[in-house]
Amino acid sequence: MPVSLAVAKLMEEYNRFSSTTLNELFDKDEKRAEKYTIEFSDLMYDYSKNRFDDKVLDALFDLAEEHNLKARINDMFEGKKINVSENRAVLHTALRNFSGESVYVDGKDVMPDILRVQEKMKVFSDAVRSGEFRGATGKKLTNIVNIGIGGSDLGPYMVTTALRKYWADDIECYFISNIDGTACAEVLKRINPEETLFIVASKTFTTIETLTNARTCREWLVKALGEDAVKNHFVALSTNAKEVEKFGIDINNMFEFWDFVGGRYSLWSAIGLSIALAVGYDNFIELLKGAEAMDIHFRNAPLRENIPVIMALLGIWYNDYYNLHRYAVIPYNQYMKFLPSYLQQLDMESNGKSVRLDNKKITDYATGPVLFGGAGTDVQHSFFQLLHQGTAAVPVDFIIPAISQNETGKHHLILLANVLAQAEALMKGKTLEEVEAELRASGKNEEEIEKIKYNKVFEGNRPSNMFIIKKLTPFTLGMLIAMYEHKVYTQGVIWEIDSFDQWGVELGKQLALKILPELESDELKKHDGSTENLIKRIKQIRG
Repeated sequence: MPVSLAVAKLMEEYNRFSSTTLNELFDKDEKRAEKYTIEFSDLMYDYSKNRFDDKVLDALFDLAEEHNLKARINDMFEGKKINVSENRAVLHTALRNFSGESVYVDGKDVMPDILRVQEKMKVFSDAVRSGEFRGATGKKLTNIVNIGIGGSDLGPYMVTTALRKYWADDIECYFISNIDGTACAEVLKRINPEETLFIVASKTFTTIETLTNARTCREWLVKALGEDAVKNHFVALSTNAKEVEKFGIDINNMFEFWDFVGGRYSLWSAIGLSIALAVGYDNFIELLKGAEAMDIHFRNAPLRENIPVIMALLGIWYNDYYNLHRYAVIPYNQYMKFLPSYLQQLDMESNGKSVRLDNKKITDYATGPVLFGGAGTDVQHSFFQLLHQGTAAVPVDFIIPAISQNETGKHHLILLANVLAQAEALMKGKTLEEVEAELRASGKNEEEIEKIKYNKVFEGNRPSNMFIIKKLTPFTLGMLIAMYEHKVYTQGVIWEIDSFDQWGVELGKQLALKILPELESDELKKHDGSTENLIKRIKQIRG
């Protein structure tokens, strides 16, 4: 692909700027932090600890404009078929549209259907939480078991965990996704069938992992309560009414969603039923309203004041020019411990692509980076060694509430001190001279100093973003999730890829369906030598 004007300018800026350090940037401009901080609602975004100056930013915004980013953002909100490989609109944003305005797909306003399903979710979740809808023996349903995989598991699992403080006192939520039988076994041994509601989340109602787990749970329930109990203890999040009814689920308890809602964007839809049951429908709506607030910001804010756009451009700057093909997300909040796992799917399934929208192979730039993370301060004692002293920098997103939901003694002040210290340490580092002075002050002799000094040097100049929310609430969580969704889409636009398909997950599924009968019988078809040998050995071990 020919190098565009904006790309050529960025290459020029990289050659000019790349040896500049963050410490130098702060030394030159005492107002840098104030200049590069955006406050929006209950969110503050400080991006000053990133490797850029105004000329670099100008070139990055030129890149966005060269790709008609503003128009492409509107394309999504207006229901255009931006998922080109599947010829679909992408309208998870319509699920949190409270403006009263219509949203059209193929000339049809989709808002009436969305509002109808939301009302059905409200009525049902209220009925379960109040005890109006009960199990087959008349007991209240207080164990909620969500059976899904991918987005239909990761989304509600992450959100219900993050909003644990908002759960009803008498409700417990469980999640089954892995086809490993252990996943079912460990949940089923902890719950009472008379008090359990199973939610089967599968659009097609044919997903092998989900349906296998659902059938195991069904057998367990029927053994305890009889066949007729299925309609009182199972609901479906699906569009396949025929298969849902065949399973034994009352068709009135099927909650639909649509082709314009991708799995990793589906927690805002009926897939969020477990969220509504756990935290209450009003809090579920607050989650959606937080996301809507970020939608409005993303769509309307100028690019230079647009939080997801700036995040995306800085990510491209590191990925494609500094060749830093990974980044970390570290929420300093125990409730948000599964946010990095959720974002892994959002980012890597969306932008882990190597074919452009024009169906040409990408050969001259990198796309989706590897994302990893975990909850601070735990991960300070696992992979932060690599962040501080590894051979390549890893850009980091730090996220923390200023106010804890559990203010206990000095816990939260210590947590705040840690997140601020980590960002400062990554940026500033520690020079050899500082290390030598420290060691002499501690009483080390010159031989001892020489032996250890290089191990205690911190290179610094390692970039980070800092996101501070006032407090973790359904609203602020919704904002954060939508912020990352829009960041990922922005990067997809600039990399000229389809962020909304996921063909890369298909081949392994197809091959697994071919291998399964071979594990169940004496049959053995042609594979590579390794796979054939592994099949034989596993069958021998299993007898």
